[in-house]
Amino acid sequence: MAAIKGPLSESAQKVTGQALQGALVDLVDLSLFAKQAHWNLTGRNFKVVHEHLDEIVDLARQSMDDVAERAIAIGVNPDGRARTVADRSEIPQLEAGYLEDDKVVAAVTDALAQIIARFRERIAATDEPDPVSQDLLIGISAELEKQHWMFQAQS
Repeated sequence: MAAIKGPLSESAQKVTGQALQGALVDLVDLSLFAKQAHWNLTGRNFKVVHEHLDEIVDLARQSMDDVAERAIAIGVNPDGRARTVADRSEIPQLEAGYLEDDKVVAAVTDALAQIIARFRERIAATDEPDPVSQDLLIGISAELEKQHWMFQAQS
């Protein structure tokens, strides 16, 4: 079996790999979180919030693929398995059952704020070891921050 050898030193690969793996877990978790809210949403603003949640899912899914492919490019195996994501999830889980639109907006706003804070830590951590991965994380952070602003504006 051939292993992928990336361009980074071992120490840079380790730091960057940890940052990318954390980002991957956050993004997989965010996509599932937003889909759960999307399916169970109720309330006066159902249509707007329902469609906006799909934007979050699309962003998370595209970004998780970009992050995982970057990890492979530097020689790190990404782990997006359900068990890994469940064990490392830091997003507070939604309640089961129907979810009022105002509670969903608040929960998504909070979840995005937490994820953005972790992404900013990863951006700082990858500054020296891998500016290419840092650039990817910066781009994703910009989109997450845009979504955070848009959900805040709905509350």
